[in-house]
This record gives sequence, structure tokens and C-alpha cells, in this order.
Amino acid sequence: MDARQKEQYLREYSILKNQGKPFFPYAVFKDGVMACIVLGVIIVMAIFLGAELGPKADPTTTTYTPRPEWYFFFLFELLRVIKPPEVVFIATVGIPTICMVLLVLLPFIDRGPERHPLRRPIATLSGITVIGAMLYLTLLGAFAGAPTEIDLEVAPEYEKGKLVAASSGCLACHKIGDNGNDGPGPELTEIGARLPAPAIARTLENPTSPMPSYAALRQNEPEKFNELVKFLSSLK
Repeated sequence: MDARQKEQYLREYSILKNQGKPFFPYAVFKDGVMACIVLGVIIVMAIFLGAELGPKADPTTTTYTPRPEWYFFFLFELLRVIKPPEVVFIATVGIPTICMVLLVLLPFIDRGPERHPLRRPIATLSGITVIGAMLYLTLLGAFAGAPTEIDLEVAPEYEKGKLVAASSGCLACHKIGDNGNDGPGPELTEIGARLPAPAIARTLENPTSPMPSYAALRQNEPEKFNELVKFLSSLK
């Protein structure tokens, strides 16, 4: 913006400012009335429609799957992807804080006078990227399957292996039938058609990151490990 454009902008701004209405009490009163209306609607809906809090927690069951509130689904999905304990703090505090700080600093980074979104590419792309990422992670978290249950029908001899797979955290990164999540690991519904049992066993013992190794399970509980391999190799 050159000196002539800046002078014209300041002149037009001064004219509009003189023609406008003061922030106090006009804008404060208007925003206050609207806030009271929204609060009243929420109170009325809570009284007459109630709030879905879900079933009461049962400390005696081992089948309960904890789920966060919908506005934390994006963080829930972020934690599912970022598993190492040493970086959990970065996932829960660091990344959301950085995104929030970037949004707060946008007016100071992109200080152009233009108001049209297409003429403010830095602010527009930054806002769309952050909001789009949160929306995408929220949808993934909302539709994520239960991490401790597999509804797939299998032969009786594979039931033990199915229980091992459901309780070993496989569904956190894989999908088996209608249960589990679409990544970051591949779908295992037909893994037996792609890999034989020995290859599945080797993959479980020496997986690629971020998948954990099941070598300790094979060493400490070989029967469970073998049942798991047998179940996975039957998925065709």
C-alpha cells in the first residue's frame, strides 16, 4: 500500500467512523441481549428436552468403552494417531495450543486492509486449514469403532483368537469387519488372503512403526499369540 492509498483509506475510515454508532452502549447492549437469548434457549432446551449424559459408569464391567464429549473428538483422534508416551503431552497440549496461538496472531501477521477472503490468502488459508483439520479429526473420532469388540462371525475354533485381537488394541489402528478404525494401519478383514500364517506371525513380532511388537506376547503367552495368528490368518 503506497502513501496515496493509505491516505485514501484513512479518509474513508474517518468518514465511516463519524457516521457509525459507538461501541458502548450500542454494540455492548445488542451483544448482551443476544447472549441472554441464546442462554435462555439453552436453559429451556435443557429443562424440557434434557441432556443426554449416557449410561452410568459401571466399575464392575470390562466391556465399557470410554468416549469423550463430541467437542473433544478431534483430540481423541489425535491421541489415537500419536501413541508414544513421550509425545502425548505434545499431542494434547502442544499442537492445539500452537494452532490456537496461530489463529490469535493472524491479524498481526496479515495486516492488510482488505476484507475480502480471496485478497487475504494468508489469513484465509490458515483459518481453513486449522478448521478443516479439526473437522476431519472430529469426524474420524465420531465414527471410530469400539476398540475392544469385534462383531465378525467366525468359526468356533477362532473365537479365542478374536478375543485376543479385540483385547490387544488391534482395533485402535486397524479395521476388522465393521469394527475398528481406518488407519493408520491397513484393514485386516481379509488379511489371511494376502499373508500366510508365518508371515503374519513375523509381522506381529517385527512390525513397522508405529505398530507395537507382540514379541513379548509370544514369549510370555505363546498360546494367545498362536490363537491370534490363527484368527488373523482365517480372515479371507
